[in-house]
Amino acid sequence: MPKIHLTTFIQAPTDRVFDLCRNVDLHKQSMAKYNEITVAGTQFGMVEKDDTVTWKAKHLFKTRMLRSKITSMKKPEMFVDEQLEGDFKVLKHEHHFKPCENGTIMIDLFHFETPYGGIGKLVNKTYLIRYMKKLLEQRNKKIKEIAESDKWKKFLEK
Repeated sequence: MPKIHLTTFIQAPTDRVFDLCRNVDLHKQSMAKYNEITVAGTQFGMVEKDDTVTWKAKHLFKTRMLRSKITSMKKPEMFVDEQLEGDFKVLKHEHHFKPCENGTIMIDLFHFETPYGGIGKLVNKTYLIRYMKKLLEQRNKKIKEIAESDKWKKFLEK
């Protein structure tokens, strides 16, 4: 099963980074290039444990649906979202947050498995791992940009 491990330093408090990472509106903004929108479940604000979100987006030349659930959460240290329905055989994204002297270390552990046996494994190696890593890096770049500026207030202040 392919695994992507990303570590991102963000010069902002851990609780802010944690909340921005679970903010549906910020996620949509970070994936605007793919017309990613919510169509069911938690559609605005922050997800909580046991919440579901159904996403619709255009990836790899096709409109795709992904229904995920927040299966674990320990504020502000970690949360996990897992696919309930979608194109993957398995998809699990662990989000970890570690405070440090001048900010937060954000760690993404992204596990996925494609269907189609050997053909799926070949697609993973030749294309999909790079594609998924690029999406995660793009999302993390947007989170970092927002968390390190005054723009975070728009997403977190009520």
